Amino acid sequence: MTDVKTVVDGYIAMWNETDAGRRRELIAQTWTDDATYVDPHMGGEGPDGIDAMVAAVQERFPGHRFDLAVEPDAHHDRVRFGWRLVAGGDQAVAAGTDFARLAEDGRLREVTGFLEAA
Repeated sequence: MTDVKTVVDGYIAMWNETDAGRRRELIAQTWTDDATYVDPHMGGEGPDGIDAMVAAVQERFPGHRFDLAVEPDAHHDRVRFGWRLVAGGDQAVAAGTDFARLAEDGRLREVTGFLEAA
């Protein structure tokens, strides 16, 4: 089973990876093939849908990066963590809390994102 912190770090790295091939590798390591993501603005299903969603966010926010703002808290097959979308220096333009369900192998099966005021 994959360590929760490692999976969440891979998740954040996926959002920041601009090389499409490397991003697909991160998705394969971090998500199950039947995984889903949903937040108030977008969603993605499976590796193709998740990859397309991340590419669209990167296109909309060039030069920005995601940071882990709140360390993962997990029990059973559930995990929550906080993140920030940062521009330039250290100015957060968005923040949120994600809730995830893990597969038996520790990878992400479902992620539901909630946005907060930055």
